[in-house]
Amino acid sequence: MITKTKYHHGDLRKSLVSTASDMVAEAGIEGLSLRKLAEKIGVSRTAAYHHFTDKNDLLCAIAEQAFERWHQISSEIFSQENLSNVDKYRSFVHAYIGFANENPSLYELMFGRVIWKENNSTATLKNIAYTSFNYQVEMIKLWQEQGVINSEENTLRLAQVSWATLHGIARLVIDGIYAQESQIDEMCECAVNVFLVNNG
Repeated sequence: MITKTKYHHGDLRKSLVSTASDMVAEAGIEGLSLRKLAEKIGVSRTAAYHHFTDKNDLLCAIAEQAFERWHQISSEIFSQENLSNVDKYRSFVHAYIGFANENPSLYELMFGRVIWKENNSTATLKNIAYTSFNYQVEMIKLWQEQGVINSEENTLRLAQVSWATLHGIARLVIDGIYAQESQIDEMCECAVNVFLVNNG
């Protein structure tokens, strides 16, 4: 028997997103529904639908939270004063692949076709996702100015190509094509060296 729990308005939404994120991490996107979510945290489906109009709305909220987590991770890397500019870049690359490897279902949701292919993203998610990428563009520009990576290439295009490289590695890891930790680390190091101005 499910015990109903009373939530304040903001608390319930936060609980729904947090629990739904865990469900996606455990069983994938297909294993999530508003009905199952409501049952899991002990509220009525009506209460869940009060916060999310449908499953897509909920998935976008989960993706928003995941983008916020990634932004926090990357921001912490860039703010580490004890790291050189090159080491910050190296840490960023390893952290990106590590985040994807540790959160495959969430990563799939953040960058996969479920939301983006059919243009199902909410305005809030678009804003967070674009802000996240723009932050990466800013870091690419800073690394170019610091002489860490090639300054002759267009900043936006270099950001897109470097992201595409990391995304490609992330997909290979998530899909199980490369699963050994040593292989993953070596690919990350190779990705770093490809874009460094001087890797010696």
